[in-house]
Amino acid sequence: MSKLILTQDVTGLGAPGDVIEVKNGYARNYLIPQGLAVAWSRGGEKQIETIKAARAAREHATIEEAQDLKARLEANPVTLAVKAGSEGRLFGSVKTGDVADAVAAAGHGQVDKRMIEIVSPVKSTGDHEAILKLRDGIVATITLRVVAAS
Repeated sequence: MSKLILTQDVTGLGAPGDVIEVKNGYARNYLIPQGLAVAWSRGGEKQIETIKAARAAREHATIEEAQDLKARLEANPVTLAVKAGSEGRLFGSVKTGDVADAVAAAGHGQVDKRMIEIVSPVKSTGDHEAILKLRDGIVATITLRVVAAS
C-alpha cells in the first residue's frame, strides 16, 4: 500500500489535501502520472496546508450562498452555443471550461472549472448533465442545453 497526498479531487477517494492509502500499482500507474496525487512524506505536511488553503479559497464563502447557487443552477438550464454539423454532431466536445464560462454568462457568477464534472462526453446538441461541486456535501446537478451556434 502507498500513502499519497491528493492534489486534485478524485471521485471515490477524496479531495485535495487528503492523505489516502491505495495499492501500489494504482498509485504508480495512474494517480501520480496523471498529477492527481504526490507521494506522502514528512515534508508533505506543509504541502497539505497549502492545498487545503487553495481549496478553501475556491469554495463558495458560506453554506447558504452555495445552497442558493445550487437552487438557481438546478432550476434553470445553462445554455451553451457551440459549432455543430447539420445533424447536431459537435465539432469536438464540450469541456469543463466551456461549462464554467456558460455558467458565468448565465449570470450565476464565476465557478472553478476544476469543480465541474461532465457526466458523459457531450458530442451532440440537446440536453446533457454536469455535476458542480460547490462545497463539501453541496453538489448541484445542472442541465446543459447544447445548441448549434449560428
